Amino acid sequence: MSSRFAPSEIRVDTSGLDAGNRAALAKLLEAAHVIDDIFLTQRWSGNRDLWRRLRADSSETGKARLHYFWLNKGPWSDLDEHAAFLTGVPARKLPGANFYPEDMTRAEFDTWVRTLPKTEREKAEGFFHVIRRDAKTRALRAVPYSREYGPDLQRAARLLREAAASTGNASLKKFLALRADAFLSDDYYASDVAWMDLDAPLDITIGPYETYNDEILGYKAGFEAYVNLRDDKESEKLRFFADHLQAVEDNLPIDAKYRNPKLAASAPIRVVNEIFASGDGDHGVRTAAYNLPNDERVVREKGSKRVMLKNVQEAKFRSTLLPIAGRMLAANVRAELSFDAFFTHILAHELSHGIGPHRIQTGGRTSTPRQELKELYSAIEEAKADATGLFMLQLLADRGHLPRFQPRAVYTTFVASAFRTLRFGLHEAHGKGMAVQFNYLLDKGAIVTAPDGTFAPDLTKFKSAVRDLTRDLLTIEATGDYAAAKSMLDRLAVVRPPLAAAFEKLKDLPTDIEPRFVTANEIYRRTDP
Repeated sequence: MSSRFAPSEIRVDTSGLDAGNRAALAKLLEAAHVIDDIFLTQRWSGNRDLWRRLRADSSETGKARLHYFWLNKGPWSDLDEHAAFLTGVPARKLPGANFYPEDMTRAEFDTWVRTLPKTEREKAEGFFHVIRRDAKTRALRAVPYSREYGPDLQRAARLLREAAASTGNASLKKFLALRADAFLSDDYYASDVAWMDLDAPLDITIGPYETYNDEILGYKAGFEAYVNLRDDKESEKLRFFADHLQAVEDNLPIDAKYRNPKLAASAPIRVVNEIFASGDGDHGVRTAAYNLPNDERVVREKGSKRVMLKNVQEAKFRSTLLPIAGRMLAANVRAELSFDAFFTHILAHELSHGIGPHRIQTGGRTSTPRQELKELYSAIEEAKADATGLFMLQLLADRGHLPRFQPRAVYTTFVASAFRTLRFGLHEAHGKGMAVQFNYLLDKGAIVTAPDGTFAPDLTKFKSAVRDLTRDLLTIEATGDYAAAKSMLDRLAVVRPPLAAAFEKLKDLPTDIEPRFVTANEIYRRTDP
């Protein structure tokens, strides 16, 4: 099971950091390890006790179990529909993880929140409160993260303040101080704004962000950390895209009333090299890029920041995509495969999270696509970001802004990358979203199958098919149409026979990478009792 992850050494040259930032980096790495502890608790209530028991088994089998447990941050295999690989645990990961009582149903939650006043309902449906039962009455109640994970968050807050005291960079100092405060107050707004303005050699993301682990409602945020070193040369190159986002928004293939007439002006792009990742950012399939924050207030006012993990992407391309392409792409198109195309589409994907519908009107009220689509939102949003990213690149190329744009390279690399993503499994938002895209494009004739079972893009149909797909996904989000989202996922987020046959040919290839954080361990290595 572990062999499906190709070990990849993650080394970063930190010699250019001054003494203050080197000291801050050590504290940030220590804080990131605390995030692992919190996320283990969020994943499952029994996780930390199980982790301790596994560490006590020094046999070869025990070491193998511990290794695979840590790859998944729990006893369920991310690549196998969250099925248990250890005994004495639930057969599958709980849909609500440890955010809700294990016996709570969605219907019970919906009935309960309707009885709450507005401010209490916002907490119950928000990112930063778990739902627990009253010990006596068994009634549901919302408990803030700062209380639920109090000791760990206090430890993390202390380390962030120590890092803030070490660095001489004003923006990093401000963010770390505000994020430390947020850990103890559950009010992340000010620190999210400061994170948007972060301009420092050390690019740190730490806190509760993504909601993928909440498969009941998609409301609750998992803790994660990324400790990165900024790549100024690559970041400067990519600022071009941010300057053209409004033009892309203005030409999205949806009804004009759903477009944003003025996107938030501040939408930074960062290209970084990852030094260390933890928590929700370091299990199963590894993150290649992220687009944060998820707080709609910050997105409306400041936009969202796109962080590209270049060294992680290079490791994935080298260890997984090239071998997959050798088996899945038709022989006459394999030469078109390109890391530049792979990297550029991931950039466009992350940019596309920040455009399209964010604040919508439905049923006479203001809402968001996330609130309306609930547990379906993540898969639809991932598909939307992929398709809109392709649409964006083609639009800018058609207008002469991307003279080096090669449609064949972009679309061929996308088809190869589709197999890489689909192998993550359809239990996961990215896998579901990719299945929707692949089957849609196959149905439109934009992806064709050769007699030998290999695949290639049909350039005469790809552009229009991508436009249609982008329109359909954006319209679902703009209207908050839960029924349409469910219908699309039921129809297209499936493994059809051609895909099943393709997967058989890839069984012996790594599915993703297993980062070995060499540089991080040289600076700070966790020791457990």
